[in-house]
Amino acid sequence: MMTLQRKCRVLIVGGGAGGISVAARLSRRLAPGEIAIVEPSSDHYYQPLWTLVGAGVVPKELTRRPEADYIPRGVEWIRDRVSELQPAANRVLTENGPSIAYDYLVLAPGMKLDWERVPGLRDALGKNGVCSIYDYEQAQTTWEMIQAFRGGTALFTMPSTPIKCAGAPQKIMYLAEETFRDEGIRDQTHVIGAFGGASIFGVAAFRPTLEKVLARKQIDFRPKHELVAVKAAEKKAVFRVSSEQESHEVEIGYDLLHVVPPQCAPDFVRKSPLATTDGPVPGWAKVDKHTLRSPDFGNVFALGDASSLPTSRTGAAVRKQAPVLVANLLAVMNQAEPSARYDGYASCPVVTSRKTVLMAEFDYEGKPTPSFPLDPTKERRSMYYLKRYGLPFLYWGLMLRGRA
Repeated sequence: MMTLQRKCRVLIVGGGAGGISVAARLSRRLAPGEIAIVEPSSDHYYQPLWTLVGAGVVPKELTRRPEADYIPRGVEWIRDRVSELQPAANRVLTENGPSIAYDYLVLAPGMKLDWERVPGLRDALGKNGVCSIYDYEQAQTTWEMIQAFRGGTALFTMPSTPIKCAGAPQKIMYLAEETFRDEGIRDQTHVIGAFGGASIFGVAAFRPTLEKVLARKQIDFRPKHELVAVKAAEKKAVFRVSSEQESHEVEIGYDLLHVVPPQCAPDFVRKSPLATTDGPVPGWAKVDKHTLRSPDFGNVFALGDASSLPTSRTGAAVRKQAPVLVANLLAVMNQAEPSARYDGYASCPVVTSRKTVLMAEFDYEGKPTPSFPLDPTKERRSMYYLKRYGLPFLYWGLMLRGRA
């Protein structure tokens, strides 16, 4: 028989943007010792800047800080990995420590980068022109490979699965193209964007602007191309190309290949009773899209990348989700119905050059929700400076402290 060795009132799984933001807000309302965070990593990363690391704009070290600096005072940090969720028993199992009993559970574990889903990708990564900004070390390698590139085919991919920051695959493509132009090798370079989706951007209002960027940069955009294998020895990428009638495979040779891996919720979420079972990619932590509360277990909430919320997986979305989740969790703790509502707000600062950003902000309905009294469908230098300097300050200084 299992002996419970830990007990907390609120258990937060994940010490990334969502988990820390929720913990910071809750810590001002609950007594010390009532909240615990399960998070194995000793480092915390500001991943939105990895695009600029891959473009040589910022050093990778600027995106990493000690996790300990952001664990709120009075919150217990359990440095372990979750192995199983047992919501019927109000219990979480960890890999190396005791099980943890809770009264309320908040899931914010982030996403799993599923490199192995594409045969040949893991072994090819970081060698012979294959790179990705979706990893701390590989982001720097991406810049080194872009610098070393001397012409040929530069191929950029994006899976059809939900991913962290759906704009990032095209951001690094635009910045790499700009580098090729600056280096005087653009005429010797064929830039291809082979993306799994049907269009360059999921929200229609911003699509015309980005289609103009593709045309301006003379990028060969190929939609409905799903990367299914990497043949590193031959320097070829294999894609499944879909149409309404059929699908078939094509091979595209490359000299530089930037890959965005398929992504999914962590295994312990996907295999749990808390996971969704429908949709093209099941396994997300199932919650009401407005209250962020599980429909099956009333003491469980989720936010961020691993949740079933039908919006873009961005830090900006988490910033709006966290206060809603905390308000509704506190309401449930006080035997009240959750009334705070999340409208699906997300933001994607699409970097189109080293001087311009298209600040795409939108809600569940795909309606633009600009934070500034400016036309949100235009590329702007001011939004680049916000992306480069303002948003990192907001993240480290305010959002993770529960103040924004």
